[in-house]
Amino acid sequence: MANARRGNSRRRRPHPQPMGTPFLEFDLAGELEQLAREPQPIGGQNAKTLVKYDDLRIVLIALRANARIPGHQAEGRISVHTIRGHIRIRAIQRTFDLPVGSLLALDLGLPHDVEALEDSALLLTIAWPGRNVSKRG
Repeated sequence: MANARRGNSRRRRPHPQPMGTPFLEFDLAGELEQLAREPQPIGGQNAKTLVKYDDLRIVLIALRANARIPGHQAEGRISVHTIRGHIRIRAIQRTFDLPVGSLLALDLGLPHDVEALEDSALLLTIAWPGRNVSKRG
């Protein structure tokens, strides 16, 4: 999913700074309401990066019913947690139905695509192995 949005920099919002503080706390319902108030992008999807560390990203993604994120792959391991609606992911010659409350983890580099069966929202977590991480003292 991470690679699917490259090239759409015109519609990206600036990230609030700093995003890599020792702790971050979010009201997901409020974040989803904010995404819903934004102009509907072409393709029926909107996303907001919530957490941005060198080795970890967490992205909130809202999808309209029937919206698709075509086949792609991430450079890190991912997890997809459906927090609203119902999505379907195709990967490794399988179809995963993920209604609200479902969680799917995929190993790095696995090609996959995403389809929203109804208006949906998900949390995408991407973890990159072996990235240099500075420790806070």
